[in-house]
Amino acid sequence: MDPVAGTAEHRGPLEVRARAPGKIILAGEHAVVHGSAAVAAAIDLYTNSSLLLRPTGPGEGGGAGSGAVELDLRDSGLTFSWPCSRLRGALGEEISANPGAPAPCSPDQLAAIARLLQDQEIPEAKIWLSAGLSAFLFLYASILGCRPGKAVVSSDLPMGAGLGSSAAFCVSMSGALLTAAGAVSVGARRGAEGWEVLEKGALELVNQWAFQGEKIIHGKPSGIDNSVSTFGKMIKFKKGELTNLESWNPVKMLITDTRVGRNTKALVAGVSERASRHPDAMASVFHAVNSISEELSSIVELAAEDEIAITSKEDKLAELMEMNQGLLQCMGVSHSSIETVLRTTLKYSLVSKLTGAGGGGCVLTLIPTCILFYISPGCIFSFMVLYKINTIQLMCDFC
Repeated sequence: MDPVAGTAEHRGPLEVRARAPGKIILAGEHAVVHGSAAVAAAIDLYTNSSLLLRPTGPGEGGGAGSGAVELDLRDSGLTFSWPCSRLRGALGEEISANPGAPAPCSPDQLAAIARLLQDQEIPEAKIWLSAGLSAFLFLYASILGCRPGKAVVSSDLPMGAGLGSSAAFCVSMSGALLTAAGAVSVGARRGAEGWEVLEKGALELVNQWAFQGEKIIHGKPSGIDNSVSTFGKMIKFKKGELTNLESWNPVKMLITDTRVGRNTKALVAGVSERASRHPDAMASVFHAVNSISEELSSIVELAAEDEIAITSKEDKLAELMEMNQGLLQCMGVSHSSIETVLRTTLKYSLVSKLTGAGGGGCVLTLIPTCILFYISPGCIFSFMVLYKINTIQLMCDFC
């Protein structure tokens, strides 16, 4: 399909699909919010967003659902719908479509969106979806206005587990919306599995919008999750500055899902509150985390050409991860389930640390290249091995 079919003046149906990867943080979570460096990598687990725009103009309202904005969350089995007239009435004066100029959601806009959510029957057990729905409505209205359409979202990523599910949602949705609005176009280069790859300038716009969505969901995010989900591969992130890292040797990680849910916004706020109570002590903690992230990023880029060099490199990475975990405990974001994983992997002389916000979620374990070990069949944890740690990028596809 011709990319210009996604312009705002287009009157026929248009479908756009986009996907964005999740992430792991090797070092620096939480401290990155306070100015420290962090190291993160994209993983080959994706969130997929598709967007079908309905015809506009004289025929609008002529078909089922054509006068509404719909969101189908396949993994939750829930569908939400807002009549365009209702959106215009609630948001008309608060939000106007301006896809080329990312702007934060104001308190008045957030209040208007909250009123729109009151019309929806969100199950009590899934009330946490409200933040994601708010981000969706803000991104949709800010980029496309109140034009009728249907978005469908599915994901490989467990929600609330520290693998960047909310960022992947915001990035893939922003990519689909901006492409449909004609604000970005796919390049001539095709990536993995035939997906079209967005150019750097387009990715930067996607990233800026995704960050606005992340702020609605998490309050005060650092921006690292949406950045690594947008640009992929392995990065060092500090004060909004992104540096691509080249890993010359594979970094093998085992990820364990504790299956303990947590609230990222509350955990981030908790670290900030602790920093306000103990400013000098926490400043030292953040400084130490920054040193770990800087050293880890340098080690990752070292080329190890023989078994001895590889083992030495991995030993240093393990020590840095272990130190980082100790500092995360100082921040108050560990959890009994995380500590259980740490003790379990330590029995096999493996080093682990939490990844993401902590308080449950997922735990990373460094797997040395030269190792032979056995995991008991009775182990209560579920393990997922992650591949292609530094080969991921945002991709969009026209149908």
